[in-house]
Amino acid sequence: MLDRAWAGFTPLGEGPSRVALVHEWLQARAGSEKVVEQILTLFPQADLFSLVKFFDPQSPPQIPSHTRVQTSFIQRLPGARAHFRQYLPLMPLAIEQFDLAEYDLVISSHHAVAKGVLTRPHQLHLSYVHTPIRYGWDLSHQYLQQAGLSRGLKSGLTRLILHYLRIWDVVAAQRVDCFIANSRYIARRIWKTYRRPATVIYPPVDLDRFRWSSDREDFYLTVSRAVPYKRVDLTVAAFNQLAKPLVVMGDGPAFEALQGMAQSHIRFIRNPTDPMVSDYMARCRAFVFPAEEDFGITVVEAQAAGAPVIAYGQGGSAETVRQGQTGVLFPQQTVQDLVEAVTYFEHHRSQFSAETIRTHAETFSEARFREEFSRLVRHKWLQFQRGDALE
Repeated sequence: MLDRAWAGFTPLGEGPSRVALVHEWLQARAGSEKVVEQILTLFPQADLFSLVKFFDPQSPPQIPSHTRVQTSFIQRLPGARAHFRQYLPLMPLAIEQFDLAEYDLVISSHHAVAKGVLTRPHQLHLSYVHTPIRYGWDLSHQYLQQAGLSRGLKSGLTRLILHYLRIWDVVAAQRVDCFIANSRYIARRIWKTYRRPATVIYPPVDLDRFRWSSDREDFYLTVSRAVPYKRVDLTVAAFNQLAKPLVVMGDGPAFEALQGMAQSHIRFIRNPTDPMVSDYMARCRAFVFPAEEDFGITVVEAQAAGAPVIAYGQGGSAETVRQGQTGVLFPQQTVQDLVEAVTYFEHHRSQFSAETIRTHAETFSEARFREEFSRLVRHKWLQFQRGDALE
């Protein structure tokens, strides 16, 4: 039976006895996997359903050994370990094959298809949304262009697949009883895409990983996967022009191309360990983040280490960075805007207090996430049991 203390809350009535947690894929320990870990802390007896489970030995998700994990037929398809994302057209079908009939409460951790699981009238389905599927909706044309699929037969086939994926995605959204968004930005995207309201609960950040310090060294830092929408190229181009020391940490398909365009004062560290990232965040002059992210957990992690943040002022960064107090937000994703933001920071960096920045980051703690998530689930469960409307 589920612990009816609901992570420290006084119980009101019967809680769910069987809980299913659904996630798209278990591979590396990224932001969405950290959310899954915290939900499993709240519901330690939950069963976990995932399309595939291929743990990255460098950074595996921290799934408790007692957790039962069930995967889909995609796990057994040829080449799935290295290329499971290529099976996107089959993912809606695969997620619908999970039989969740024995569960009272279903929680989906969604950024692609997880919310599409089939549930029954007696089951409560809550969906924590990291993002509506980006390449299916507002970033569809950008992804096609970046993948070299602007025209031709392959482009036409991909567009057809995405067309039907959008239709399925809207239908699948109606299967969810209550949406939870990881930021106000994502809540707006959920409304735009599905015309459904969402409660905002920010993701958890492991603050204990980071020590903060007022002593900052003479280099800037960015930590990111080298993929087009992260705009690491923008950071490299800006610091080429600024001629200031920059450390780029990460990996990804464009990593070598970024090294090729960088001048000698820009240093690259591939596949950094978590302790290495924490150490550099604690020492850097400022953390640079030019992407438009759904939340952007590294932005909060940098602030947990006392580092001011220079970020593009759209998406999650607009909610996690306080202009003039914990960082500088720039208005457009251009080299000139980033150069001007860094120059402004250089002239005003004495006004940024590492202690103030760390205190702000503490509002995104793991404990805060567990408290807010537990309270919401408990509230929705009681509403559901009474037969009240959930929205």
